[in-house]
Amino acid sequence: MWDIVSAGGLLMMPIIICSIIALAIVAERFWTLKKEKILPTNLVADVWRMASSKQLTDEKVREIQQESPLGRILAAGLMTRTQERESMKASIEEVGGHVAHELERYLSALGTIAAITPLLGLLGTVIGMIKVFTNITTVGVGNPAQLAGGISQALITTAGGLMVAIPALMFYRYFRNRVDGLVVDMEKESLKLVDVLQKRQSKARVAT
Repeated sequence: MWDIVSAGGLLMMPIIICSIIALAIVAERFWTLKKEKILPTNLVADVWRMASSKQLTDEKVREIQQESPLGRILAAGLMTRTQERESMKASIEEVGGHVAHELERYLSALGTIAAITPLLGLLGTVIGMIKVFTNITTVGVGNPAQLAGGISQALITTAGGLMVAIPALMFYRYFRNRVDGLVVDMEKESLKLVDVLQKRQSKARVAT
């Protein structure tokens, strides 16, 4: 294995470094983007029960805010629950934008790795081919087997770059879609709470 890596030349080192970084990002994102960590089960129902029983104090809202990304979004709406629906919705959307940005953390780096590693491989191949043709112009064709070996070594960096780029691109697309799905789900859950609280306030106004 090391013989193949060393045969690829100096540009194999940044490709290997990119592969290590990509692997670390993929592992971290799999751990961070677990659905149960982002959208705790029955959180909206629990918040509604606390609101119905008048247990939804400012301290409870802060606890909800710190529990999960969905909790942060719900807390933004709860802090403005005495205001009109549009104000609640605006607060939720503002915090939701920050949460979505945090969920996309490191994905731009993963996308960059997917884009640059094939270029690094291509650059290594071009440099290797330049060396091969320089030798041809200097000493002639010589041994065809040796020439073929030099060309194969030049192509190692391209193969290495593609081996890193292809899975990196796949995981980049996967995590982007996952984040988009989680953001949509959080928006739905938040709007459910907004509608329920607004209906309750409407009934309270009618009763008074």
